[in-house]
Amino acid sequence: MYPNRTVEWAALRTFKGVGEPPLHRSPNMAASSVPSTAPVPSPPKRFLVLFDFDETIVNESSDDAVVRAAPGQQLPDWLRHSYREGYYNEQMQRILAYMAEQGVTEDSIRSKVEQIPPTPGLLTLFQYLQSRKQDFELVVVSDANMYFIEAWLERAGARHLFHRIFTNPASFDAQGRLVLLPFHAHDCQRCPDNMCKQVIVRGYLARRQQERGGCPFQRVFYVGDGANDICPMLALGPRDTAFPRRHFPMHRLLQEMQDAGTEGLKVSVVPWASGQDVVDCLNRLEEER
Repeated sequence: MYPNRTVEWAALRTFKGVGEPPLHRSPNMAASSVPSTAPVPSPPKRFLVLFDFDETIVNESSDDAVVRAAPGQQLPDWLRHSYREGYYNEQMQRILAYMAEQGVTEDSIRSKVEQIPPTPGLLTLFQYLQSRKQDFELVVVSDANMYFIEAWLERAGARHLFHRIFTNPASFDAQGRLVLLPFHAHDCQRCPDNMCKQVIVRGYLARRQQERGGCPFQRVFYVGDGANDICPMLALGPRDTAFPRRHFPMHRLLQEMQDAGTEGLKVSVVPWASGQDVVDCLNRLEEER
């Protein structure tokens, strides 16, 4: 189904630095022979790149992929029909509890997550950002969960690229059930009950500016696809860029907001179909500096 999967995984694993020789000190080199110097602090990274996960980093919903580990690769009608609008986290908690009751193991769930293909061109984008790691800080902001995201990134050899992951907590308990919790409570009327990405983004930008000695990021880039990626756009400014996946809900909603002249929407919008589209835009912006 995905003929290039093996090639993609092998290339992604190069992010781990496999094959690089370890650094050794010669046994004949006395410690006192080298002057002791304090390490020179690295300058703060100039750009922040925020990524959604489902259908942005991976090419489908991780929740949908995991359901294929259920008996018959589907859920019973009573469970599918129990969803309440705006309470998807609550629904996924029920699904994971049902799967545990049916004897679905951690290995089965992890395997389904690891098999999700990356989005087109993601490898190219990750390689570009890895090659410019002195300039770009990477963060995940996702309504998936920590277990799925870390399992996939670790399988891809790309976990180390990300400074932080903001998502719903999830871990297996002693009974073998994947326990999912909401990320936080909030008062935003636009967002799902368990997560407002604008609250996360505003808080992170403020905290990182303080940690960086009052130095803000020069530009912020947001790569996403879904309706819940709209709210954080109101936290970005005119020098920042939104990358909505072309023909996905985020793209359509941003177009509608631009046409309506929505107050507070200042960010530039550059749709993407492949990670190469994001690379091309980042290259152009770097050349303008």
